[in-house]
Amino acid sequence: MISRRNLATLLGAGATAAAAMGGLITPAAAQSADESTFDRIRRTKKLRIGAVAGGAPYYNKDLATGQWKGFYIDISKALADELECQLEITETTWGNSVLDLQANKIDIFFGLNPTPKRALVVDFSVPVFSNAFTMLTRKDFAPKTWAELNDPNVKIAVDVGSSHDQVVSRLCPKAQIVRLKTADEATMALVSGRVDAQCIILMLALTVRKKNPNVGQLLVPTPVFSTTSNAGFRRENDKTWRDYVNTWIEYNKGLGFIRSAIVTNMELVGVTEADMPAGIQL
Repeated sequence: MISRRNLATLLGAGATAAAAMGGLITPAAAQSADESTFDRIRRTKKLRIGAVAGGAPYYNKDLATGQWKGFYIDISKALADELECQLEITETTWGNSVLDLQANKIDIFFGLNPTPKRALVVDFSVPVFSNAFTMLTRKDFAPKTWAELNDPNVKIAVDVGSSHDQVVSRLCPKAQIVRLKTADEATMALVSGRVDAQCIILMLALTVRKKNPNVGQLLVPTPVFSTTSNAGFRRENDKTWRDYVNTWIEYNKGLGFIRSAIVTNMELVGVTEADMPAGIQL
């Protein structure tokens, strides 16, 4: 016969065992909930990327067919093929891409310029290529330096939250900075005469001028400031995904694939390396 004292002892031991088992089970459940990006990609066989409509030659969406093109689409497809995955494309903007990474809507976003502010919340890959900051200006406005642009009488259009926004905010704080939703809207502000200039990285500037020669002049203010185009990742403890992509980028840069993808897509929009300003290279 079991006494009350022995029964209490048994119940206490059972509770302790249950707690111990719970302690063992909880981490397993947490591990499933906190599945790393790399493990999820390998499990689901799906690679989720963000892409910007109207961001040629980086990204471009055919509004009639819904098909995507651009060198970062080609690069993403090659990465997905390497992983034996299906590529899933989510439309985003340059400004919202970081938020989409944080929200775990996408696994990677190619085309992010690394900044200290962004590095507080997302991780970056090694550089894919380098890009100079340029200005598209109205035809009768030809500033040669950033100092000339830093004038209260000068209106500069940028797409809000982008690297263009950040560099103009830092170098031209006295100018009137007109922040618009997209780079296309900033270009329209220039074409319509609402602003004097648009800050835009070289790759996009070359494409814009090819599509619309009347947009104005393409200038590279001195001193020349450049940025790198990198991939962004959701911040997580497991860095396997970031490390894998870094290895993949460096390997394919060495093979010439990255450069080939960029040049080929530039040519599709009518841009050749001969169109680049003197002294500026990829």
